[in-house]
Amino acid sequence: MATYLGTHGSKIQNYTTDPDNPNTGEVWYNDTSNALKFQIPNVTTSGSWSAANPVNNGRNNGGGFGIYTSALFFGGTDGSDRAYTEFYNGTNWTEVNDLPSATQGMASFGANGTAGVSAGSPGANVQVWNGTNWTEVNDLNSGRGGMASSKQSPSTSGIVFGGVPPGTAAEVWNGTNWTEVGDLNTSRIHAGGAGDTITAALCFGGKPTKADTELWNGSSWTEVNNLNTARQQFGSSGTATAALAFGGENGGKKAVTELWNGTNWVEQNDLPVALSDMSGCGTTTNSLSYGGSPPASVADTNEWIVGVPIGVWATGGTLNTARDQVFGGAGTQTAALLAGGSPPPAGATVTESYNGTNWTEVNDLATGRRALGMSGATNTASLAFGGYAPPGDLAVTETWNGTNWTEVNDLTTARSFLSGFGTNTASIAFGGESSGASFETKTESWNGTNWTEVNDMNTARRNAGGNGIATSGLAYSGQISPGASTDTESWNGTNWTEVNNLNAGRIGLVGVGSAGNTAALAIGGETTPGADQASTEEWNGVSWVEVADLSTARAYLGGAGTYTAGIVMGGNTGSVSAATEEWSGSSNTTKTISTD
Repeated sequence: MATYLGTHGSKIQNYTTDPDNPNTGEVWYNDTSNALKFQIPNVTTSGSWSAANPVNNGRNNGGGFGIYTSALFFGGTDGSDRAYTEFYNGTNWTEVNDLPSATQGMASFGANGTAGVSAGSPGANVQVWNGTNWTEVNDLNSGRGGMASSKQSPSTSGIVFGGVPPGTAAEVWNGTNWTEVGDLNTSRIHAGGAGDTITAALCFGGKPTKADTELWNGSSWTEVNNLNTARQQFGSSGTATAALAFGGENGGKKAVTELWNGTNWVEQNDLPVALSDMSGCGTTTNSLSYGGSPPASVADTNEWIVGVPIGVWATGGTLNTARDQVFGGAGTQTAALLAGGSPPPAGATVTESYNGTNWTEVNDLATGRRALGMSGATNTASLAFGGYAPPGDLAVTETWNGTNWTEVNDLTTARSFLSGFGTNTASIAFGGESSGASFETKTESWNGTNWTEVNDMNTARRNAGGNGIATSGLAYSGQISPGASTDTESWNGTNWTEVNNLNAGRIGLVGVGSAGNTAALAIGGETTPGADQASTEEWNGVSWVEVADLSTARAYLGGAGTYTAGIVMGGNTGSVSAATEEWSGSSNTTKTISTD
């Protein structure tokens, strides 16, 4: 019986025109067009890969089964066979009880990471995982390695096929015993497998390198349409009617991803890196790839997701004074502050406050400057520090109370083109240049009264992006001599640690983000002098993913807000700009229901 959701409330609102900025899920009646309308979020219809937290023990040719939020990875080799077993909870990998013996190249299946089967390689041994321990059960009828399997079958039943020897054999597990069933049409090892029952499975690719695909109907195998890219030793997931094949080897490592739609293989977005010999599990909407070799064993975990919210940039209010060379800003999308910048060459004193619609000039900085850093959680409490005004770099720090700027204690080192994050009482200033030439690793911490030198960055840079709070933040990209860096560093309140790089290195970008190091946007900048960029990349706590571009490419811009509701302003687009753009981490579409 179908289940229907009711509409709760006294009535559906009538409008003569569609409402401004309707909420997701809102329903209304347009009595001009005589149409019932509703608002839904825009999401991606194609999938994409992004890096996730790595496994604890990098290795390749291991076994794996499960789903996107509950997966198991076991065995494999890193030069020596291993018995390691690790469980994934959707965020992190945790080491659990090992296999009875070290091995690699086994077939495996299970509905999730708490119950599944490992079979074969190098012998006929079979082990069952119960969520805590491995238990040896009845052997395969013929010992072999390099088999494929029905990945998402429950632990109580499944099918394995191929491998060596004999190369075409298939066996079905009923929870107690193995039974030989119809052979594959084509002998192969290290093929991909998918399926969720013992009567419906898919076998594709394999060694010797091939693109052949076969469909199991519970009685026999039938040849169907081939992969677009022949390969072996790749990851796979899904069912007999909806499967993914990703990575692999064919004269070199591959990043290619293909989707089986029940009839054909269709090329999709590639893996972030070319890999082979990885494990995989999940569905065509949510999958995992983990481990592998490029050629050394790796600990990479990559997540495949379909239906990610689509962010969008929109035009905001225009600054009263066009400017660039402001490396930061303060506040939120609806309450932002921007101070200083260029022109004039000596650096501006002008300060402007944003209310979500318009910029208003407020009281000036005490010291005009450009290439300064800013931080602050609101437009009523912020910090401006460092910068440049003839004859050189500045250490001057000023604090904003919502009405006036007040000079407070200086930075320990005068510098310009620096970046920062935090509040007016607890901030971090990092990087920049001093004495007109020397790029800095120096980091200073502000406690509301004084600056104190703390542990340096790993990479000296200027014109970097950054966001966070004094105890948790990110620094990314910027200029290193002689070009743009992709380096990202995470700050934990004591030390900087290198994490995954940006996709594209840029100078003079701006960062906005969360109150920590788990979510950020890296926006704009230039790859080389004059090569302004519109690129926006989103940090998910582990890796950077490209999202919607700015409307106008620009560098040396200001920014404020969060990764779901950010704002950028000013910058250089070939000339100094006054434009503002506002970011929403999601967008909506109005749908119409016919009332006839």
